[in-house]
Amino acid sequence: MLGKGETGILAGLEEMRQALPFALRGIDSDNGSEFLNHHLVRYCRTGQIQFTRGRPYKKDDNAHIEQKNWTHVRKLIGWDRYDSPAAVGLLNDLYRNELRLMMNLFQPSVKLRRKQRIGSRLKRTYDRPQTPLDRLGTSPGCDQAKLQRLLRLRASTDPFELAKIIEKKLDRIAALARRREAEGRVTSQMA
Repeated sequence: MLGKGETGILAGLEEMRQALPFALRGIDSDNGSEFLNHHLVRYCRTGQIQFTRGRPYKKDDNAHIEQKNWTHVRKLIGWDRYDSPAAVGLLNDLYRNELRLMMNLFQPSVKLRRKQRIGSRLKRTYDRPQTPLDRLGTSPGCDQAKLQRLLRLRASTDPFELAKIIEKKLDRIAALARRREAEGRVTSQMA
């Protein structure tokens, strides 16, 4: 999103909601003004979506989201600023298409099943690695028509070709970055 206006945020949420292969039952946001506003509360009330938020200055409240911010954003895009309409368009294209497919259809992850304290140590037991698509197949309430479309899509998609396309798009996006250290040098040279 370019900016934090309620129109763009609500449009983005609705687009995601329509694409989900299951019903959106809740949103747990951070404390940014793009989420904590009357428009989003009204949207959630109208759509019968539970709306909660994390506590101020407690990043661990949304630990799973923070983890995905690292794996799905910072490792790929970095910390540069992308504030032009062209850059935002390319980022949205990447996330709506190839990166979404790669992360959801081909990248397995593990889920914590239980924690057990043994003396002073904590033993963690994880489920076997599965892709988000495979987990979706075992979830109750999944839209079976969307699930079958996604399974057909995975069967017809080459993950290596997908990775090549992602790399090309990342190179195009990187060319549009506004880098912080470069800005500082330009400003100091102009003075």
